[in-house]
Amino acid sequence: MTERTERTEQAEQVDVVVIGMGPGGEHIAGSLAETGLRVVGVEAELVGGECPYWGCVPSKMMIRAGNLLAEARRIPGLAGTSQVVPDWAPVAARIRDEATDDWDDRVAADRFTGKGGLLVRGRGRLAGPGRVTVDGPDGRRTFEAIRGVVVATGSRPQIPPVPGLADVPFWTNRDAIAAKEAPRSLLVLGGGSIGVELAQVYARFGTDVTIVEATDALVPMEEPEAGELLAGVLAAEGLTVRTGARAASVRYTDDAFTLALDGGGELTGDRLLVATGRRADLSDLGLETVGLDPQARSLRTDGLMHAGHALWAAGDVTGHGAFTHVAMYEADIVIRAVLGEPGPEADYRALPRVTFTDPEIGAVGLTERAAREQGLTVRTGLSRVPSSSRGWIHKAGNEGFVKLVEDAERGVLVGATTAGPMGGEVLYGLAVAVQAEVPVDRLRHMIYAYPTFHRGVEDALRALTEG
Repeated sequence: MTERTERTEQAEQVDVVVIGMGPGGEHIAGSLAETGLRVVGVEAELVGGECPYWGCVPSKMMIRAGNLLAEARRIPGLAGTSQVVPDWAPVAARIRDEATDDWDDRVAADRFTGKGGLLVRGRGRLAGPGRVTVDGPDGRRTFEAIRGVVVATGSRPQIPPVPGLADVPFWTNRDAIAAKEAPRSLLVLGGGSIGVELAQVYARFGTDVTIVEATDALVPMEEPEAGELLAGVLAAEGLTVRTGARAASVRYTDDAFTLALDGGGELTGDRLLVATGRRADLSDLGLETVGLDPQARSLRTDGLMHAGHALWAAGDVTGHGAFTHVAMYEADIVIRAVLGEPGPEADYRALPRVTFTDPEIGAVGLTERAAREQGLTVRTGLSRVPSSSRGWIHKAGNEGFVKLVEDAERGVLVGATTAGPMGGEVLYGLAVAVQAEVPVDRLRHMIYAYPTFHRGVEDALRALTEG
């Protein structure tokens, strides 16, 4: 008997093993199980992953509540008078009872097993091609996947190496989502999407909030106009925004955090939220057993999401963006690839992203800077929401803009930003234009409904002709 035969007999044979049951992994595992394949889903925490329990869903519940407060405060001068008394209790209760079932994944787990899948709790690790070990509460189990393995283990908060930070009880997004009370004061380290979203929410519920961002602008991955817009709006709402400020050290004494800044100065707060980005952690997945680098920042994949022979990856681990919609998009490709079904390869030219602040920042494709760095001949057009008919009508809370980025040589849009009320919804038409490479000249000759926020796209297209 060969060593290979002995190894196979010691393992449980299945068709597919999915390591990580976040949005992408759950979709892959459940869809494949529904076809009759023997599918094992491996999850160390909660089935459904970050999004429904600590990310997209509960955070948007918080944002919805904060936006209601903001709208109520805008009534004077437009519709009468108002008195607003924030109360965090119903927000925390809704997150606990409606979004997370008190962080219980029974419904999601039953959904998967009801499709015929086998859910195994524990840490999954590659142990060679097609082979996965799972260390869980009931010991170790080993699986041999005949068709292959899918890695969909998501990402985790990236904690900067600030002296003293590892020794203090700072918050991550999970703590901010699960909080039963709004703190009196909050320091937010990081001015990206997660940081500004949570900062604005808590400020609207009465928390004294200070944002500290190391770069010169908020949401630094987006257009600079977006960062300028948010900085002005947040300051007007009473938040303190410190850009170009780096943390030098952190200490925690007498139930308070003190954040020292490079160049001098200190900030204090009752809570410290670290929101400096997320990254995949590949170090303990056993990638070396299949010839891949466990120290890499992401798993490189081809157009069909192959990371190796009979090995696929989907979601944050691929490095294409820590977004649920990316995970679901890649999951569909993996499903087709495993089943041998035809379909297009992955295409990230029109990757959309939304920062759910108020104003909402929607963006798709390349920023102006990214387009220029790719060597494109760039033209831009910009219109301001308050200058549009709908923006003028909207009045209170109408801050925003539409910015278009054109590849002038091809005459097509390669990027766009829609900031303002419902900015993420306005983005949709521009995402289609970027994805389908609709000629700018054709976009100019469309009919734009009046008076809508998306009519600002027409104004931005007109600005392109002037550029």
